[in-house]
Amino acid sequence: MLTKGGDHMVLSGIDLMVKKEFSPLKGASIGLLVNQASVNRTLTPTVELFRSAPHLKLKALFGPQHGIAGTTQDNMIEWESFRDGSTSLPVYSLYGKVRKPTREMLQEIDCFVIDLFDVGARYYTFLWSALLALQACAENGIRVVILDRPNPINGITVEGPLLSENFLSFVGLYPLVIRHGMTIGEILSMIRAEKKIDVQLDIVTCNGWKRSMWFDETGLPWVLPSPNMPALDTAIVYPGFCLLEGTSLSEGRGTTRPFELFGAPFVDPAALKIDLEREKLAGVHVRAASFEPAFQKHKGLTCGGAQLHVTDRRRFRSVLTAVAALKALKRRYPGEWSWKAPPYEYEYQKLPFDILAGGEAMRTDIENDTPLEEIREGWKADEKAFLNRRKPYLLYDN
Repeated sequence: MLTKGGDHMVLSGIDLMVKKEFSPLKGASIGLLVNQASVNRTLTPTVELFRSAPHLKLKALFGPQHGIAGTTQDNMIEWESFRDGSTSLPVYSLYGKVRKPTREMLQEIDCFVIDLFDVGARYYTFLWSALLALQACAENGIRVVILDRPNPINGITVEGPLLSENFLSFVGLYPLVIRHGMTIGEILSMIRAEKKIDVQLDIVTCNGWKRSMWFDETGLPWVLPSPNMPALDTAIVYPGFCLLEGTSLSEGRGTTRPFELFGAPFVDPAALKIDLEREKLAGVHVRAASFEPAFQKHKGLTCGGAQLHVTDRRRFRSVLTAVAALKALKRRYPGEWSWKAPPYEYEYQKLPFDILAGGEAMRTDIENDTPLEEIREGWKADEKAFLNRRKPYLLYDN
């Protein structure tokens, strides 16, 4: 069923633009930042809808990390710009030599439209591609229109420390907490105001989405926005377990359950389960598991570890659970896994884990085996301040 979520009819920004027959864009020369998950609620690609719309001119396509068709698997796998054979449109890569659109890319465009599916975690780079495009448009006097989409893991819950200004990178170009509970439209509106970016920004908001809603309550179709984000279940655990990308531990890439499965060849699954059950983590059952990644870390090796089975997603805290797992593994296997060395997401000096965590404190706490509750308490001031800071920019009710 593609149209209803419970008693709600949810329309994303592209659905609303179609309903308005693209009238807000009449006469515009359009650049479109999209990928394969940019579809309306009947799964028609946004590119097709724009191509068939009268009264506007589609001039260029832009794509984020993983390619405009979502085909490049891993981090730091760049893709090249090309000309699309079926439309003859230039397709510009924003994940390669260029991450911010150049003046040449924008020269035929007077309106830049963004329709990207974000998953609700600060690390997800599509948000930062959108921000760099916004800045480029400000520098070139180009209007920006965001076709907003729901935050799939709800718009209420926030979690984790605030990103330090000293640790900005392509997994965080602006200080947010790890799980931000906002939409791309809301975040870019906030950054535009706080950084005083001089650009015309119009946001086509979703219709029918409440902040308390999860993606499977919207009735909208899930199209995997990146190769290792196959389902809502993945997005729910991702804000925490993406942190494992900054270690030599497998975060489950190369399996059909990325970020839900994690471990390494030296891990005893039964012992890990006992260690994590001791922490009495809310909303999750930790199942002892073994797996063999088909690619990426520990490819072809049997890894011991665990699978996360979220039993109460409203109580589950992904970042806290990931820190508990890292603490348990560091305590039990202090010499057998390591923090990954740079480069990572175009950062060549700082540790990948630190830019993911937003600073050095989380890594230090894990190394020192700081009690989990003390770590959690340390985030509360950041979370409270962030909730207050974001209030003026929220576009949707609870």
